[in-house]
Amino acid sequence: MDRRSFLISAFSLAAATPALAAKKKRSAYTGAEVVEFRTPERRGTVIVNTQERYLYHVIGRETAIRYGVAVGKAGFDWAGIAQIGRKVEWPTWTPPASMIRRRPELAEWADGMPGGPDNPLGARALYLYAKGKDTLFRIHGTNEPWSIGTAASSGCIRMLNEEVSELYDNVRIGTKVIVL
Repeated sequence: MDRRSFLISAFSLAAATPALAAKKKRSAYTGAEVVEFRTPERRGTVIVNTQERYLYHVIGRETAIRYGVAVGKAGFDWAGIAQIGRKVEWPTWTPPASMIRRRPELAEWADGMPGGPDNPLGARALYLYAKGKDTLFRIHGTNEPWSIGTAASSGCIRMLNEEVSELYDNVRIGTKVIVL
């Protein structure tokens, strides 16, 4: 069993979430909500369930705030344990060289696109670090709100701008992030 499979199995048992219990047609996302969420993780931990396409911010012993997210497309997904290593309001977006190779029209932003409403990172970005190094994955806002609930990104976790701003205000540098 690989690490990803192990983590998914362990947390799906610990986090009694109804989306894994039955495969139902997903209804339209209606916004963040406080939900029952059992986990051995400490208050403040962020858990992203990429299969469900939800991010859980643990706020109590058996409660979390659940946010809808967009996740990485097939082949661009990432799973692991990280920490928030950096937080930025209206971040500059610099497409990686591999993205520019796939989409040459992005070359004009090779030195960075300033933050603002047209920027793909949206209003806030939480930079994920593992073992002291930038993973190059982020939890960030989006200027494509219709993507929430889909596998649409190049690996990052997208949230609605108002919701990533709320999360940004409620997490600290060093917060543990688990991506399943």
